[in-house]
Amino acid sequence: MMAEAQLCGLHDEFTCSVCLDTLTDPVSIPCGHNFCLKCLSNYWDQSQECSCPQCRHTFMLRPELKRNNLLNEVIKKLKKTTLSPPPPQNYVGPGDVECDFCTGKKFRAVKSCLTCPASYCQTHLQPHYEVAILKHHKLVDPDRNLKEKLCEKHQKSLEIFCKTDDSCICMMCVVTGHNGHKTVELETEREEKQMSVVREVEENEKSFTALIRCIEEANRKLTERIREQEKREMEKAEGVMEQLEKEIEEMKRREAELKELSETKDHLHFLQTFSSRCVLPADGDSLSFTVTADFSSEDLRKELSGLTKSLEKISQWVIMTWTPSDHEAPVFALQPPEPQSRDEFLKYFCPLTLDINTAHRVLRLSEGIRKVTREGTKTEYADHPDRFDCRPQVLCREALTGTRCYWEVECNGVFMVIGVAYKGLSRNGGSGECILGYNDKSWSLQWFNSQYSVRHNNIKTAISAPYSPRIGVYLDWPAGSLSFYSVSHTMTLLHRFNTSFTEPLYPGFYVGPDCSVTISHLTPCDH
Repeated sequence: MMAEAQLCGLHDEFTCSVCLDTLTDPVSIPCGHNFCLKCLSNYWDQSQECSCPQCRHTFMLRPELKRNNLLNEVIKKLKKTTLSPPPPQNYVGPGDVECDFCTGKKFRAVKSCLTCPASYCQTHLQPHYEVAILKHHKLVDPDRNLKEKLCEKHQKSLEIFCKTDDSCICMMCVVTGHNGHKTVELETEREEKQMSVVREVEENEKSFTALIRCIEEANRKLTERIREQEKREMEKAEGVMEQLEKEIEEMKRREAELKELSETKDHLHFLQTFSSRCVLPADGDSLSFTVTADFSSEDLRKELSGLTKSLEKISQWVIMTWTPSDHEAPVFALQPPEPQSRDEFLKYFCPLTLDINTAHRVLRLSEGIRKVTREGTKTEYADHPDRFDCRPQVLCREALTGTRCYWEVECNGVFMVIGVAYKGLSRNGGSGECILGYNDKSWSLQWFNSQYSVRHNNIKTAISAPYSPRIGVYLDWPAGSLSFYSVSHTMTLLHRFNTSFTEPLYPGFYVGPDCSVTISHLTPCDH
């Protein structure tokens, strides 16, 4: 068991620094570094010189690559260890919150205390049930983000909502900076906001119900008018038909009389009778039939068409909901559908700049800190807690939250990663906790060896699409949507992540050897 634990601790040592995955068919080169056979071969095939992708040592002759059988067997054992049965439930596992007071192997926290603030396993939580002063502390389900629930100024639990300033505050804030303000407990404010949501839903339902009733009533009245008009015109038509039938009978009678008259041999009788038999109806006796309409069907269709288009547009919008923090009620917003054309995307363009305090020392920033290039020599950046110390990554300075954003980048080289991350992304060491897409704090698109792939929480999905040096990234933070597009004469969707963002996101990049990424400077007028 000890050997297995030590082996698991060496997991990062068996990761290829080119593809960032566990070594496959590992090869060792004279400088002492290890790579996948395929990765290193492809890297040297596309380079003019044979150098180590990790330490940049150059070889005069291309070393012959042979699989390191010993290392390959060790990796097999590593994989078996990784796939071994999960630890007991009382030990901390993936996704669990660990106890802040355990030493050595951590136990899983069963409660977090907002008053302390700290998280406790079942054993270390016991004093909160036994010690009188601790019994009044506020216990909640395990929470890994306890710092966010503390007042930045006083480091006290946020327990009060200030209506005057529309913010969550601690008890110290009440007596220092919010004296005289209207304040309530968090639960009270949440109930009020939730009630306001209910009222908003009810008002919307009333509006739509009234609209539906109005449409139904208009349809009923219009149908009645059409039916009434149809009845009137039918009655007119029936009267005309009856009159026509009478005239036809009269015409037949006259025709018979004229025929009989034409056959008489008495010339005097013919002449005396002919004039009276050939008298035609006066002009006023002729029938007329006109169909009249007391409404314009063309105007009606035009108005209905306009109403239909408006309703269809509303139906395509999406009602989004998100909760800014655990102490606030959900926020509702009516969101239009995702843009389709590049012009529509550019309406949400967000200018970005690289944060020099996060850049690894092998990365050089240029062009107004919008371009990052990986070089062989290190730059003498000052020490900073936000700087990546092992992985060649850099984040942007802008925190994106609560809105829609779009940006584009130009890529140059054979390996790079484009993504977004929470501020809490680890900066130290070579583990996956630091790499974009290899943890639950980041999402990324990767280009390597002529193939796209995406990652989140170290789950990789390959994408089949032609390469484009220009990549568009569209973030709809309220909707929990992150989309990557290949940009050329058209916008081609490569992948869309659908999730629920809980913190501001920072765009970032992982840059391979001899590669560069440039953030494009765009305006809504660019084409």
